[in-house]
Amino acid sequence: MAFIDYYQILGITKAASEKDIKNAYRKLARKYHPDLNPNDKEANKKFQQLNEANEVLSDPEKRKKYDQYGENWEHGAEYEAQMRQQNQKRQQNRNYSNPFDGADGVGDENFSDFFQSMFGQGKRTSGGRQSKYRGQDLNAELQLNLSEIAETHKRTITVNGKSIRLTIPGGIENGQTIKITGHGNSGQNGGPNGDLFIKFNIIDDPRFVRNGSDLFCNVKLDLYTAILGGEVTVDTLNSKVKVKIKPETQNGSKVKLKGKGLPIYKKEGEFGDFYITYEVQLPTNLTDKHIELFTKLSKI
Repeated sequence: MAFIDYYQILGITKAASEKDIKNAYRKLARKYHPDLNPNDKEANKKFQQLNEANEVLSDPEKRKKYDQYGENWEHGAEYEAQMRQQNQKRQQNRNYSNPFDGADGVGDENFSDFFQSMFGQGKRTSGGRQSKYRGQDLNAELQLNLSEIAETHKRTITVNGKSIRLTIPGGIENGQTIKITGHGNSGQNGGPNGDLFIKFNIIDDPRFVRNGSDLFCNVKLDLYTAILGGEVTVDTLNSKVKVKIKPETQNGSKVKLKGKGLPIYKKEGEFGDFYITYEVQLPTNLTDKHIELFTKLSKI
């Protein structure tokens, strides 16, 4: 019977604390639990190994013995046989303690020969009952256009075969994640459902640059409107706005349209601002007449 490295099975080192052992076991037992891996012999075998490793390393006395004898466990077992006889009554009254609230107790037949030779028979949870455990969390991503977050709205999405109606807050940030409680995988044996975490990917709009709830854009002005003033129509996120141009507007001048940006996240009725930078365009393809006029202007 080969020596079994329980630390390696749980993916921890010999310096692991009780908390480290508990956390490692919980994580791996969720992954390989038979209820989540039906008809998967390898997963069931791994689950049995995890239970065996946890049975030893979570018990201070068994862990001490395991660490003491290690690969020389056969000789240690001879000594421990006498100790088991003395403590048999006490051991029979102990319940198998399982720190992972989602794993079932394992029967004697599921322990390896190595375990039984070193520690004797394993034990079930009290009464052989199944423990409750929480369902796994799910993760999903939702892609939206910038215009789609211009207001709070409802949307139905399908995750893991289930249709979920959710409210998408206006002004949500790119990469932001929200939690939908209870919409993960179902719990086992009456345990609670997991949660659903949705990450939002907001597609950039080539017309604008976003900074939080504020939007920025460049607007081209012809030379004559920049000099004489006038009016231009500017595209905001979901509308068109007429903006007055002051005479002698300089290239790179900026103006702010208050409240024309995106909604401020989770602040009903509040909006960011919309900033415009003017780009004055010089005329091209000048005629002789144009050149003559510009020459006269330059001498005034």
